[in-house]
Amino acid sequence: MSTSEPTLSAEIFPDRQLSTLSCMLALLIAVISWFALSAQTDITIDRVLVRGMTVLDGVERLTSYLTNLTILLSAVSFSALALRNSNPISSFFRKPQVITAVVAYMIFVGIAYNLLLRQLWQPTGFRALVNESLHTVTPLLSMVYWIFFVPRFQPSLKKSLLWLIYPLSYLFITLWRGGMSGFYPYPFINVNELGYPHVLLNATGLLAGFLVLMGLLIFINESGKTLLLRR
Repeated sequence: MSTSEPTLSAEIFPDRQLSTLSCMLALLIAVISWFALSAQTDITIDRVLVRGMTVLDGVERLTSYLTNLTILLSAVSFSALALRNSNPISSFFRKPQVITAVVAYMIFVGIAYNLLLRQLWQPTGFRALVNESLHTVTPLLSMVYWIFFVPRFQPSLKKSLLWLIYPLSYLFITLWRGGMSGFYPYPFINVNELGYPHVLLNATGLLAGFLVLMGLLIFINESGKTLLLRR
């Protein structure tokens, strides 16, 4: 990741070791992300087939969940970081503000699940492993990667507001799909049970939480990393 801005790890590791550790951690996150996505795909499609639905129904159900879309984003972005190719996709995800946005989505998914959804079911065995990979392991590892290996960047309001495109697009598409199919992936956006006013209130609260998370990451980028880099 070429940049004139320092990283915290540059103060701890030699340059060659820094590059190796960065690639190894990115590769680990990518592997766990691909594993979790593949396993969740298999679980979801098997479940819908048992119910007499089709594989396409399974894919549609899989893509209804923000977690699954975000773990796909994680798999692609950290694969790009680990491989360090010179193609446009790798170059895009190597931009500090872009990978910071990806990390923000992953942390948000992890926090939302652990605060709002964990008590709704208790998976065991292999499903528990997949569940923790999706909602705990990858968000934590991505945060570690961000702290140590993502350089400081100069934030701008315009670029930061672009981070909202992903969650707002997901909300709009999910409500639209739910209106057509009657299926809503999360109880707090279930229009059938809560009605639109309550769902929009819940969505506003979640969006506010994401804005707080954005602000925290930008603050750490601006102030926290500077303090950590001081000898």
